[in-house]
Amino acid sequence: MIVQGMAAVVTGGASGLGAATARALVAAGARVALLDRNEAAAAAWAAEIGATAHACDVGDAASVEAALAQAAAAHGPARIVMNVAGIGTAKRIVGRDGQAAPLEDFERVLRVNLVGTYNVCRLAAARMAALDPLDADGARGVLVNTASVAAFDGQVGQEAYAASKGGVAAMTLPMARDLASFGVRVCTIAPGLFATPLLKELPDAVQASLAAAIPFPKRLGAPEEFARLALHIVDNDALNGEVIRLDGALRLAPR
Repeated sequence: MIVQGMAAVVTGGASGLGAATARALVAAGARVALLDRNEAAAAAWAAEIGATAHACDVGDAASVEAALAQAAAAHGPARIVMNVAGIGTAKRIVGRDGQAAPLEDFERVLRVNLVGTYNVCRLAAARMAALDPLDADGARGVLVNTASVAAFDGQVGQEAYAASKGGVAAMTLPMARDLASFGVRVCTIAPGLFATPLLKELPDAVQASLAAAIPFPKRLGAPEEFARLALHIVDNDALNGEVIRLDGALRLAPR
């Protein structure tokens, strides 16, 4: 499936991996809409790269419906959806004080990372299913979701984050099977340690220590590398129902 001239949606497109993916899509000739809760940041990045920005809470059905409608009005129906929006937390299920972790913290992470991803996928896929096929195979579009290596190697205190990203990974194959009859592909990227704005806020010594744990290349991943894989998934029609680790052979230690 080609990218040139197609409408694309990127959730979490205002920063980090989402921002890099949006920029790569624009450079490849796509008409890109950024969906993000931070409307001001999304608008600033959209103006810089030549995209549009739309306020969106991925966990809210009405918000996603409205944002997808706005994006379609600006660029036409999206055939490419990149789900990159996500949040993280680190809280042990029982703290050092012996208290149980607040349930609302767990629910909040799952609401954004897992429910939000499913919510965008279901609404975007329904729109794609109504489009004309692009080729003799019947291709109509592609969904690229974002998990994490924490889905497989969750560290201490990562129950909520690991569960949410594990859910994204686990629903990849059944979602691809569900949407196969409509010609809509689904893949998931599970990134390792990347030089996102959040991680770059850590002290240099901490960043160096994290990078040292990566077998090769022995550095933090560049957001542009995530974006290149995301665009390759769009371009390669044989990729479907797959979870791809992008981590330099990293396997996370317990802490």
